[in-house]
Amino acid sequence: MNESQLDRGKAIHKETGQTFYYATRLLPARIRSPTYVLYGFFRIADEVVDGDQELTPDQQREQLEEIRQAALGNEPADEPVVDAFAEIREEHGIPDEEVDEFIDAMLADIDTDRYETYEDLEGYMRGSAAAVGHMMCALMDPEDRAAASPHAGALGEAFQLTNFIRDVREDIRDLDRVYLPMETLDEYDVTVQQLRDEECTPGFRRAVQSELRRAEQLYREGVAGIEYLPEDCQFAVLLAATLYAEHHRLVRRQEFDVISTRPSLSTPRKMLVVARTWWNWRRFKDPVTVFRRVSPVPRADAADSDSDDHSHVPHPE
Repeated sequence: MNESQLDRGKAIHKETGQTFYYATRLLPARIRSPTYVLYGFFRIADEVVDGDQELTPDQQREQLEEIRQAALGNEPADEPVVDAFAEIREEHGIPDEEVDEFIDAMLADIDTDRYETYEDLEGYMRGSAAAVGHMMCALMDPEDRAAASPHAGALGEAFQLTNFIRDVREDIRDLDRVYLPMETLDEYDVTVQQLRDEECTPGFRRAVQSELRRAEQLYREGVAGIEYLPEDCQFAVLLAATLYAEHHRLVRRQEFDVISTRPSLSTPRKMLVVARTWWNWRRFKDPVTVFRRVSPVPRADAADSDSDDHSHVPHPE
């Protein structure tokens, strides 16, 4: 991996993944540099289907298959970051299966814009989020990768569910995609047309609240596995979790209305989360304890007791 490849990956990461970038900078150098390349690879593939290029579906598929073969080391890469990713994949023993799962998820975005059930969405996230967590876990190379990897996958899915909740308006407006499961929208009498019209109904608020709780269970599962990671990687991963989960505090303050205003972390808020996470980490050195103290994610028992309580969700007059 040469300097130009690293600089390219770092630039992509800084420009398009600012929340995660804060945490990545705190990883040890042996992990930080490959992470920039991994993130660059993910974004390059994602841009094939979500970018501004005017590509036909067939051209998108062709480009993604070219990226797949280059990432697996079967063909030369046109993009230096993909070439660097192929080197990292081989060096760190990233399974080919994870690359295939990820590219297959990007291919799914070409034809799929709705997910009927959460199980359907989980199938998509296996490639688009869990595979990312598994690859990061391979980079960190914990002593017991088999124990750490499922937690890494859960944390990747938690991050993505937070993104889906945060970006409902942008996904429907810009891509005509809905990542909230249709069964959840149906349960609360929310229509796709209401999303297009940016109509925040009481039912929509309850649907968002429901998906928020689902994401928070994944955060609890993911954070519980940080202890398996090398000690010099734990704080950075924990910080990524507290930063992403902080969006949930904003969602609740907006009374689950992510249609009128996209919840976005300001720089001062990010800095506050960084400081609180660091202070608690120095005090406790336990990922689960720190996450409970810093993040807005409730303990499992508190979440269960609140699961049917919609008293703080506005109702129609």
